[in-house]
Amino acid sequence: MKKIIIKLIKIYSFFSPFFYRGVCRFNPTCTEYTIKSIKKYGIIMGFFKSIKRLSKCHPFGPYGYDPLIEKEKNK
Repeated sequence: MKKIIIKLIKIYSFFSPFFYRGVCRFNPTCTEYTIKSIKKYGIIMGFFKSIKRLSKCHPFGPYGYDPLIEKEKNK
């Protein structure tokens, strides 16, 4: 199921409006972030992490490097 969702995201990204390409506020892009979060956390949790990331995408929001947060392992 993850592979199907990821494939759909890639198709959406390819066919998204061409005039928006190259204007992402974050690195990695929201598409890359979504794919990584789904691979790491599963479909449901990855989806919620992606929504949280997309909610930051507005003119007054932050920008720059915003990686997927790694959980620290207890030592």
